[in-house]
Amino acid sequence: MARIRGEEAAVATYEYRCPRDGAFDVTLPIGTAAARVLCVVCGDEAVRIFSAPLLARTPRPLAAAIERAAGSADTPEVVSEIPARPRARRSPANPTHARLPRP
Repeated sequence: MARIRGEEAAVATYEYRCPRDGAFDVTLPIGTAAARVLCVVCGDEAVRIFSAPLLARTPRPLAAAIERAAGSADTPEVVSEIPARPRARRSPANPTHARLPRP
C-alpha cells in the first residue's frame, strides 16, 4: 500500500513502452497513472499501454473435476459394481519401516 496525504491507497502496476528500450512496469497508486512517463533506462518519453491484468487460468484437471461435480448434481453417476481395490503398496526399502504402524 502506498500513502497519499496521510491515507493508505491501493497500488496497481501500469505498463509503459519506450520506443527505444521497450516495455517496463511502474507501480503507482490507483488512478494516478499518467499517459506518458520518462523511461527508466534512457529518460525518453514512454507511452502507457493497456494489457490484460494478471489473470490466472484454472488447471485442466481441476476444471474437469468441477465440471464433473456440477454435472452429477442433476444426474448423478450410477455404478453397477464396487470399484476394484487399489493395488497393494510395495514393501519399503528399509525392512525396519515395515514394523511402523499404518494409518
